[in-house]
Amino acid sequence: MAGKVVLITGASRGIGAAVARRLASEGARLALVGLEPDELKKVAEDCGPEAGWWEADVTDTDSLRTAVEAVMEKYGRIDVVVANAGIAAPGFSRSMDPAVWERVLDVDLYGVWRTVHVTLPHLLESKGYLLLVSSLAAVVHIPGLASYNVAKAGVEAMGNSLRAELKHLGVDVGVAHLTFVDTDMVRGVDEHPVFGKMRTGVPLVSRVYPLELAVDKFDQGIRKRSRVVHVPGWIGPLKMFRALLPHLVELGARFNVPKADRAALADIEARGAAASSRATGAGGLADTEKAAQR
Repeated sequence: MAGKVVLITGASRGIGAAVARRLASEGARLALVGLEPDELKKVAEDCGPEAGWWEADVTDTDSLRTAVEAVMEKYGRIDVVVANAGIAAPGFSRSMDPAVWERVLDVDLYGVWRTVHVTLPHLLESKGYLLLVSSLAAVVHIPGLASYNVAKAGVEAMGNSLRAELKHLGVDVGVAHLTFVDTDMVRGVDEHPVFGKMRTGVPLVSRVYPLELAVDKFDQGIRKRSRVVHVPGWIGPLKMFRALLPHLVELGARFNVPKADRAALADIEARGAAASSRATGAGGLADTEKAAQR
């Protein structure tokens, strides 16, 4: 990774920030993109004097393009792009704030597309590597996270399509699938009065894995230009049973969704739909504030 220019969106905190620090320790030059200037500055300082940071919103193409142009002006090239920016907003589709439901897709799916769109010309020049961050949610569609499931399934499909489209041009494309990792976003889900209890009661997703495991897997995947990154490794074999998984989810939902549905309505009545279904964690709060400004 020595000398490689790596652009990471959602680099203010969580997986984006941790992966940036690891790659910087291996000699990469980090271009950090996110919504929180103070946090970005801290991460950039950790990544050394060659790191730079740019405030940009992946839901705003012009904002993102301006940041990428500044990255090119500073470094002259981009070798790796990690499209990592994302939010999660728990809620049942029938009752959660529809603006929040749609915002998840705007950040997690269309934000990834915008990142690809504005960086791809530079990756074509460098014959670089593009890593799109999907999720186990692309494979196991648990209730209460429908918008997140839809977005991450779309990211997986985008990555699979781009891989075939770009291989002959020298650009490799990877897709990362993660289960719950110890980040602000996941801790925020667990703090939700309804959906925190629901998540911890579902097999396969009840365990929260250490951030360091995700960093190790991302590091290996980026250095090897891998087509897939699984955090943890059992997600790979699980994909072979996709046809069965919806039936298992529906079976489990019979026991926990009716009660949770009633609790969600009560929470909305008490706090309002916007508060009940707000994107989780500090990063989610930053995105909510950004969305309110537009």
